[in-house]
Amino acid sequence: MSSSQFPFPTLPANFTLGVATSAAQIEGTAPGDGKGPSIWDAFCATPGKIKDGSDIAVACDHLHRMPEDVERMKWLGLDAYRFSFAWPRVQPLGQDAWNETGFAFYDRLIDTLLDAGIAPHATLHHWDLPQALQESVGGWQSRETAHHFAGYAAEIARRFGDRLASISTLNEPWCVATLGYERGQFAPGLTSRQAAMQVSHHLLLGHGLALQAMRAVAQARPDGRHPQLGIVLNHTPAFAAEKTPADLQAARIADGLDVRWYMDPLFRGAYPADAIEHLGADAPVVQAGDFAVIRQPLDFLGINLYTRQWVSTREPKIPAPEPHGVNDMGWEIVPEVLTQHLVRLTRDYMPPPILITENGMANADVVAGGEVQDTPRVAYVQGHLAAVEKAIALGADVRGYFYWSLLDNFEWDSGYAKRFGLFRVDYDTQARTPKASAHWYRAFIAKHKLSRQG
Repeated sequence: MSSSQFPFPTLPANFTLGVATSAAQIEGTAPGDGKGPSIWDAFCATPGKIKDGSDIAVACDHLHRMPEDVERMKWLGLDAYRFSFAWPRVQPLGQDAWNETGFAFYDRLIDTLLDAGIAPHATLHHWDLPQALQESVGGWQSRETAHHFAGYAAEIARRFGDRLASISTLNEPWCVATLGYERGQFAPGLTSRQAAMQVSHHLLLGHGLALQAMRAVAQARPDGRHPQLGIVLNHTPAFAAEKTPADLQAARIADGLDVRWYMDPLFRGAYPADAIEHLGADAPVVQAGDFAVIRQPLDFLGINLYTRQWVSTREPKIPAPEPHGVNDMGWEIVPEVLTQHLVRLTRDYMPPPILITENGMANADVVAGGEVQDTPRVAYVQGHLAAVEKAIALGADVRGYFYWSLLDNFEWDSGYAKRFGLFRVDYDTQARTPKASAHWYRAFIAKHKLSRQG
């Protein structure tokens, strides 16, 4: 596979290139490690919730294979690695006692990354809420969870803040709220729009409280060393299938509940009025002072973008055009939307520096001769990096790109059937095999590093 077939984009010399994972999807558990159950452990144990009937007990066994996985990151030449802390691993009940065995694992991970010359970027909440909080207070349906989250954030900042490049409070709060509490697709599996919208508010409140708590820790640190602080949002821009009033209005509401629902409170201090009107009685209860807490300064904004929403109100619906095809999740591949969306965010919100914290492709990988020639994934990565290049040229301040994901892993309600990794994982043996996309990304990173020396 030559670079002429998939030419390397040109990005700024200081641009960060990395990969991302999450705790629940790769770590697994071990007897006696002290980790408490998460809502995903409970969800996996509920018959019919995971399509292949699997669970996260072993996943990619990263808990035991972490040093070798960091060696794979070093082989890729990564600048940075985005991972998540498992809240129930370090605080099994989501409050009170800490689990030192859990902290020790992350201590080793961070030191191993730093020894390899890879900057650690951490996420505090990548969906695996302690099950104890779900049972005791209803999880994110309760304001109490937001305050427990701030205490957890402060402890992470106190222990690791001097060694982390960045800390994101939340990963994709839309998924937590909408897929977890409205559609029942993700843990904890509820089906109430009213609950979901209240959860979305409590997540944002928890984000603001956590930023306040972590900044207080940083100010008290004698050496003054502290990570950049931000949040990671997933955006799926909405496009009207036809320029009819019905489609245009439906696309605007979809945008209001997806993009603007989280961006507006963070940057404007209010929920979008059209979305509030659309929700009616399902709109969240907001207490005095909440938006002042939510609207904390951000050092960076993390954006996860994979595809777009194609909104058609006609029956039967007008299908989306597929100029670049679809991935193994059935998601349309439209790299130009990434350019458009980054420019739109820059114009509408004037955000701090942006990191593309997730972008990647599920592909129906085939092993042949011990190799995985995942050419569609190479095309996907090249196309989206080129889209970032264009967005930067148009004025978007994008500072980094993290491919999702380093490894094939537990893909939530799809179980292990969908593969996003640069490395193929044989779940029977846990053997890792670099795919063609890993070789392409490695070559691209090497070329990019040469540009820094020029």
